[in-house]
Amino acid sequence: MVTEVYMVRHAHSVFSLEFEETRGLSKSGWKAVGKVTEVLLGERIDVIYSSPYVRARQTLEGLAKELGKDVIVDPRFRERDLAARDHHFDEPLTAIKKVFEDRDFKFPEGESNNEVIERGISALREAVEDHKGEKIAIGIHGNIFACMMSWFDDRYGFEFSLQTTKPDIYKLSINENFELEASERLWKTDWIVD
Repeated sequence: MVTEVYMVRHAHSVFSLEFEETRGLSKSGWKAVGKVTEVLLGERIDVIYSSPYVRARQTLEGLAKELGKDVIVDPRFRERDLAARDHHFDEPLTAIKKVFEDRDFKFPEGESNNEVIERGISALREAVEDHKGEKIAIGIHGNIFACMMSWFDDRYGFEFSLQTTKPDIYKLSINENFELEASERLWKTDWIVD
C-alpha cells in the first residue's frame, strides 16, 4: 500500500532569524497560497500536517479552509537550527554545504544533518503509519526537506536544496516498507509570483 506525501515548502517570507518562528508570509508569498491551494485540492488531500512556524502553516491555511480540516502541528517538522540565533555567517551557503558534506558536524548550538534527519524522518514515519494509503500534505522548510530527502536517496542534498523554490510541492510515494518509490515535483517554476 502506497501513501502519498506532499511536501510543501512554505511560500516566500522575509528572512529574519530574530523572528524565525513567528514571521509570516510576504505579499508575494500570500499571492502564491492560492495556487498552492489549487494544486493540492486537485490531489484530494486527506490530512494536513505542518511545522509550527507561522509561514509554513500560512502556506496551507487556504487548503485547510477549503477542506474544512484542521492542521496537525508537529514541531519535528520545524526548520533546522544551523547555529545559535545570534551566530553570524559571512557565507551562509558555505556553512549549509558543510553540514550536508559532514552529516555529523554542527555549528555551536546548531543541529547536525543527522539530528535534523532523525527528527524529521521520525515525524514522517509516524504520519505515514497513522494515515496508510492516504494523501498527506506537510508544510515544511527547505533545509529540513532536503535533509529528509537525503535519508531516502543520497542524490538529494545540498544541490537539491538550492533548486527548491518558495513555495514548492513534491509528491512522494512511500510504500509499506517506508521506502521512497517515486518523487515528482508538482510546482512549476513559472508559477512563482513576484
